[in-house]
Amino acid sequence: MNRFLLPVSVVGTVIGGTVLLKDYVAGGACPSKATIPGKTVIVTGANTGIGKQTALELAKRGGNIILACRDMEKCEAAAKDIRGETLNPRVRAQHLDLASLKSIREFASKIIEEEERVDILVNNAAVMRCPHWTTEDGFEMQFGVNHLGHFLLTNLLLDKLKASAPSRIINLSSLAHVAGHIDFDDLNWETKKYDTKAAYCQSKLAVVLFTKELSRRLQGSGVTVNALHPGVARTELGRHTGMHNSTFSSFTLGPFFWLLFKSPQLAAQPSTYLAVAEELESVSGKYFDGLREKAPSPEAEDEEVARRLWAESAHLVGLDMAHESPGRGHSLPR
Repeated sequence: MNRFLLPVSVVGTVIGGTVLLKDYVAGGACPSKATIPGKTVIVTGANTGIGKQTALELAKRGGNIILACRDMEKCEAAAKDIRGETLNPRVRAQHLDLASLKSIREFASKIIEEEERVDILVNNAAVMRCPHWTTEDGFEMQFGVNHLGHFLLTNLLLDKLKASAPSRIINLSSLAHVAGHIDFDDLNWETKKYDTKAAYCQSKLAVVLFTKELSRRLQGSGVTVNALHPGVARTELGRHTGMHNSTFSSFTLGPFFWLLFKSPQLAAQPSTYLAVAEELESVSGKYFDGLREKAPSPEAEDEEVARRLWAESAHLVGLDMAHESPGRGHSLPR
């Protein structure tokens, strides 16, 4: 009998160690137990994946949750799921298409008119490594949705966020930002050959730079803004990479994917942490890798690049005309 004990013990140790390693790689649960009763939260792209799980986590903590999504059928279904699981009736869906400046302005106008306050804005929605698509307004899709859409949305809601202070903005970036570079000569890939991976990395670098510059502008306002890399998660975001449809990936790399890829629930923990943790109330302009603050790439720390990107972004979305016209922003040069 004893001869079987050692192998069983070794197997148990290996399995236990693997689970612990997975937990370490993926990051754990949000360490904060803070609740947010009475606070209004907007989560973009909340019909699936990390966004839905973030909305669920914040609904559990008593927030008034607005799911802001393009696909209203999926968004309504997600809101119903969250209400059912959390027993929080204050969860609702609202249309927002981040690939349309008109839709963003309509969404923001409705929020400003109907909501007394906005305490937490989670800019979660993203497009990853899609074909060379453009938004309604002619922007390269990844730059347009991941950066410009949230740039405009956040700026349009700033007065409401300031009036609700202390309030927080959480911008989801990615570790991929370290491979990014802001090409001011061709931000929208109009002249150079399209590289979907490089376009994604540029868009996520732009998110970190936007966070840095916005934090500088918000000093003393009571509104904080931070960026984060949630980890690599098993979500629909990677549907354009082909990775999930690959037989080689599924069978050969499957065990590694299981170890390294987070569940959407685990990947939502950093967003939840930045949204509720009392110890982060005055932390702003930082980049988090999971639950830990970390230095971003050198270009992401470049203040001159951040200021220039802000000016270019404001011009592209017509931010300087935001209060004069509800229509489209400046068109791109053709």
